[in-house]
Amino acid sequence: MFSLGTEGLIQPGIQNFYDATTGTLSYVVYDQPGGHAAVIDCVLGYSTVSGRTDTAPSDPVLAYLAAQQLTLSWILETHAHADHLSGAQYLRKALGGKARIAIGRGICDVQAHFAPLFNFGADFATDGRQFDHLFSSGEVFDIGALECVVMATPGHTSDSVSYKIGSHVFVGDSLFMPDYGTARCDFPGGDADLLYNSIQQLLRLPGDTRLYMCHDYKPGGRELRFVSTVDEQRRNNVHVRTGVSREEFRAMRTTRDAGLSLPALIVPSIQVNIRAGQLPAAEDNGIVYLKTPVNTF
Repeated sequence: MFSLGTEGLIQPGIQNFYDATTGTLSYVVYDQPGGHAAVIDCVLGYSTVSGRTDTAPSDPVLAYLAAQQLTLSWILETHAHADHLSGAQYLRKALGGKARIAIGRGICDVQAHFAPLFNFGADFATDGRQFDHLFSSGEVFDIGALECVVMATPGHTSDSVSYKIGSHVFVGDSLFMPDYGTARCDFPGGDADLLYNSIQQLLRLPGDTRLYMCHDYKPGGRELRFVSTVDEQRRNNVHVRTGVSREEFRAMRTTRDAGLSLPALIVPSIQVNIRAGQLPAAEDNGIVYLKTPVNTF
């Protein structure tokens, strides 16, 4: 019924889902068919042209959960994403509203930065209460029969966490596939030194540990890839392979980040994702609005 890894821990069933529009990987992680599951980094579609949302990225996730007869216990975010809207609220509502939405405790810092920028007002709480649970580093929780350990991996953002389940780790945006490197560090709360430390923490795991990416942009037009091992990252990561010093990494990230454009969906994504995927309340005309600060980002 279960598989045991070399560490003696129950290993999860894992199914990936790819949203080509944003290059985002979402995952269903479960203990057994008919058992309990978590969804990691789910996506809600959004058009900047029409202002319309759509559920196409999350509907295959729902179909898979139904086909495997899984009970969704957790909806996990690796951080408050700036490149896609979270589908957390859609998934929870579609499945009866019982799944818990969770993120790292650092979300409070992210909320405190962006709430004034979007002029959310005094009614917007910056203590993370929009989420059902805020994880601390080292916290352990269960997905049915699976044990999950939370690893704080800040640097890309201050709220970034990775989820270690058996010999599998879901690393969010901290690492990409070895041929693409590492995440940018120029968002508020980002820090190249912190990211270097976080990546070294990941690379101290056993060499056969499997690392699951949140994004793949298919450099050079190659096929989709989203899983690597610690050993592969140590040998081949173009930004942070073994032998790259902290100073070299910081210099590379600073130079590279200075030339990057902002993600296309950063303005709507941040407003929704720091609310745990909830859209702002409708105004007195019944319409929901997302704000665009002018000459600010």
